[in-house]
Amino acid sequence: MRYAVLGTGIVGRAVAAKLSSLGHEVSMGTRDAKATLAHTEPDGYGNPPVAQWLTQHAQVRLVTFAEAAAFGDTVVNATSGAVSLKVLEAADAANLAGKVLIDIANPLDFSQGLPPSLNPVNTDSLGEQIQREFPLVRVVKTLNTMNCQIMVDPAHVPGEHTVFVSGDDTEAKKAVTELLASFGWPAGSVIDLGDITTARGTEMLLPIWLRLWGALGHADFNFHIQRAH
Repeated sequence: MRYAVLGTGIVGRAVAAKLSSLGHEVSMGTRDAKATLAHTEPDGYGNPPVAQWLTQHAQVRLVTFAEAAAFGDTVVNATSGAVSLKVLEAADAANLAGKVLIDIANPLDFSQGLPPSLNPVNTDSLGEQIQREFPLVRVVKTLNTMNCQIMVDPAHVPGEHTVFVSGDDTEAKKAVTELLASFGWPAGSVIDLGDITTARGTEMLLPIWLRLWGALGHADFNFHIQRAH
């Protein structure tokens, strides 16, 4: 299958690498491919520049947002939540229409400093905003409650973990659940919360996730629900 991963940060890279390793065709979208490739310094988190990463993942193509969206049968939003709507506008609604869009972004608001807050929150969510703005897209919110290493390899943390899916389209959620299984998420670990409004809840997990990261000094943990046996 063809996948478009929008975003070249650590999350987009982790997802793109996993999809490619599973034999899928992957295009990674950025605003200006030439400008992105021209960057030679590590990013603010110390990650190598995209050009260097691509030398180790030669099967992943770097193209514009619109080119990636046109290419992919399924689209993954791995951009910063604050710019997700603008990125999807750049991808072009016509290129997105009818496709499953896996939204793993969170609407973190850094305007008041650290730790960030959420915007929107409580009565709305980024997942809902995307669905309203692009009504012909089948949005599924998932994987936004954990570190990107765990997204693509739940065994990274021992034990049983839970991943959530939210969305209005049942068939889209089924397709995403199958993809999660290929990432290593057992069927029993995927909880369908319901329609896209339930994304409000999973996005609101981020503040405690960030507080835990600050308290523990690392992000190698995942939200999980203890299940009775």
